[in-house]
This record gives sequence, structure tokens and C-alpha cells, in this order.
Amino acid sequence: MAAPRDAALRRLSLAVGRRLRRARLLIATAESCTGGLLAKCLTDIAGSSDYFERGWVTYSNAAKQADLGVAPGQINRHGAVSEAVAIAMAKGAIRRSRARVAIAVTGVAGPAGGTPGKPVGTVWIAWGLRRRGGIECYALQHRVRGSRDSVRRQAVAAALQGLPTR
Repeated sequence: MAAPRDAALRRLSLAVGRRLRRARLLIATAESCTGGLLAKCLTDIAGSSDYFERGWVTYSNAAKQADLGVAPGQINRHGAVSEAVAIAMAKGAIRRSRARVAIAVTGVAGPAGGTPGKPVGTVWIAWGLRRRGGIECYALQHRVRGSRDSVRRQAVAAALQGLPTR
């Protein structure tokens, strides 16, 4: 998959914004490997203050723990790039904000940092939705190829495409 260009990310962000506005939902973002690109894309849209509540860039493990409440044991057991940590990040973003919806992204953007089990381009994305009975979350792993910028752009596109609003 080629890295989405700015126009494609804008179209996705506009569509997500319309869905959030229609559903009267606030969103929070929790990002690691995307370094704030997801929040940037969402807030590039005029009127995004109607639905964008806040975002965190928690690049280090310490930031994930301090800012989002990710348990050190989860990072130690599963690694920062994992389903468990992505879900914990999404839940933390919802718990620490007024948002009912969250997207969390953690991964290996490269060009270094990959391992045989988690090569460059491994990205976990979690989506969370606060409901009356608690927070529902799910996560998907993506394996993408390309430069650091390409990995980050592909991760943002996948995050926006997978967002639930119901």
C-alpha cells in the first residue's frame, strides 16, 4: 500500500469529523509511533473543536504509564508495540478525558527499532468507545511497508478508517 497523500488523509478526517459531529461524540487520541499526526489530521479540519477533545503523544513507555495509566506490567509482558498496550492506551485516553471515543496507535515506524517478531512497519491500533456498561475496545495489528513517513501515514489512515461511532 502506498502512503496516503495529504488530500487522502484530509478526506478521511473530514468523513470521521462528520460522523463524530452527527453522533455528538468527542474523540481523544493516544499516539506513539505517529507522533501526533493523527491529532494533526483531525484538527486540520475547521470546526474540529466540535468533536476533538484532546490528544496525547506518549512516545516513551514512561509517558504511556504516567499520562495514560498503562500498567508497567503490560509493557514488560507484551512490549509497547502490542494489542494489550494499544487497548490500555485507548482506555486511558477515554478515562482521562471527556471523550466517549478514542483511537490509540503504537508501532515501529523505523527505519530502526524492529525485531524479528515486530519488524519495522508493525503497528497496533486500538479503538475505544465509552458505553453505559464501561469501555469497549478492540485492536488490530497492521504490517505496512515503506519509509518512516509512509508507515506513519498508513497507520493514521487505518486508524481513521476503523473508527466506530456506534
